Amino acid sequence: MKVLFNKKFLDHNVHSDAEGAYRLKDFPQHFTDVDFNGEEFITLVHSVEYKEKIKKACHNREIVAEVQLNAASFEAAVSAVGLTLLASTQGDFAVVRPPGHHAGRERAAGFCLFNNIAIAAQKIVNEGKRIFIFDFDGHHGDGTQAIFYNSDKVLYASTHQAFTYPFTGFPNERGIDNGEGFTINIPMIAGSGDKEFLEALDKIIIEAHKFKPDVVGVSAGFDAYYKDKLLGLKITLKGFYECGFRLRRAFPNVFAVLEGGYHNEIKECIETFIDGINVGARPVKNRFDHEMSVG
Repeated sequence: MKVLFNKKFLDHNVHSDAEGAYRLKDFPQHFTDVDFNGEEFITLVHSVEYKEKIKKACHNREIVAEVQLNAASFEAAVSAVGLTLLASTQGDFAVVRPPGHHAGRERAAGFCLFNNIAIAAQKIVNEGKRIFIFDFDGHHGDGTQAIFYNSDKVLYASTHQAFTYPFTGFPNERGIDNGEGFTINIPMIAGSGDKEFLEALDKIIIEAHKFKPDVVGVSAGFDAYYKDKLLGLKITLKGFYECGFRLRRAFPNVFAVLEGGYHNEIKECIETFIDGINVGARPVKNRFDHEMSVG
C-alpha cells in the first residue's frame, strides 16, 4: 500500500480550524502529486442535479456542510473521488480532502460534498463484486450507511464515538430489505482506546469473513486518535498499526481513503496504519521442516 496525494487538496477550505488545509500540510514535501479526475463517476451515487448544485456552490463561494467553498473546492472534490477510485484498483491509500462519509446521495454534510468511498464501492458492485467497508472514523459514517442500507452487496461496519455527531450508528441499525444484517455498528464511549477498538475490530472481521468480500475499503478517519481536538476517544498509533495489520492478515485486497482527523499528526497516523497493512501482507513464515522424516 502506498500514499496517493495531490497538493490541490490544500487549496480547499484553507483556513478552517476544523477541516482545514493544516490537516495535510506535511504531505507535499514527501509525496509526488497523483491526479485523476473522477467527475464522470460521481453519478454512480449522486444525481447529475446534485453534482451540478455542488459545482455551482463552489464557483459561487457558498457555505455548504459547514465549509467555505471556492472554485478550488470542486477541483479538490473531483480529484478526491478520482484518487479514491485509483486506490480501490491499486490497493493504495488516498489521502484526500474533502472527506466523504457523511455525504448522502442528495445531501452534503459534515465537511463532506461527495461520498468518495461510496462511489468507489458502487463501481466495484457494478463490476459484480462484493465489498466490505470498514469505517473507523470517530464519527459515524451516516452517509455511507444510508447509501447502502438496503444492499446485500456491501457490508458496512463502523466503530465510532457514541452520542456525538451525527448522532446515528446505534447497534440496532442493521439495514433494511435485502440489506438487513449487512450493517454493523459498534459505538464506543468517550475514553475508549486501543483495547476497545481492537476488540470491536476482531468481532467485525469475524462477520466480514462470513460475507466473503472481494474487496475491503477502509474509511480511515483519525479523529479517534487521542490527540484529536473534536472527539474523546484514545486510540494510539499502536492501535492504528494493529488495525492495518489485522485487516491485511484477514483479507488480501484492501484499500483506504482518508476521512476525518483534526490534529497535526495525520501523516504519522496514516503511515503507521500503512505500515500495519504492509507488514500484514507479508507471507507467514512456513515453520514446517520439509527435511524431517515421516513415518
